[in-house]
Amino acid sequence: MIKMRYNVKIGDKTFAVEIDDINKRPIMARVDGQEFEVHPETEAAGNETMSKTGQPVPGFERKPAAGGLHTGTNLTGKLMVAPLPGTVIEVFIKPGDPVEAGQVILVIEAMKMKNSIRSVRDGIIATVLVSAGQTVAHKQTLVEFTE
Repeated sequence: MIKMRYNVKIGDKTFAVEIDDINKRPIMARVDGQEFEVHPETEAAGNETMSKTGQPVPGFERKPAAGGLHTGTNLTGKLMVAPLPGTVIEVFIKPGDPVEAGQVILVIEAMKMKNSIRSVRDGIIATVLVSAGQTVAHKQTLVEFTE
């Protein structure tokens, strides 16, 4: 299991944040010892973040990313963007392919590390906008879904 640990400072308060495997769904995160389930695909659609008990997280306020950029999907949920810049090494999908959330759809190499890029949702691929060997920028559109 891949664990990431961060100290996050918000205002005058510092929070100890631990995140389990970012590729599993739901993502399990602990903030100062309190455990939360995070569903990025659902949250991108505008739902509130919920704690493990199913209660809204107190004080959580959703703010759009700077410049109107979005992580994972656009507002309609039809586009999937690159989570990091790099070079596309392999593409495992083609237009018309059905995919499931969490399925590896391509690999991007960045800083000599291969990163499996997983579908952010279930759906059917309409267009693949990248190919092996192509360099991609952070948040560049990779694929478009039909619906």
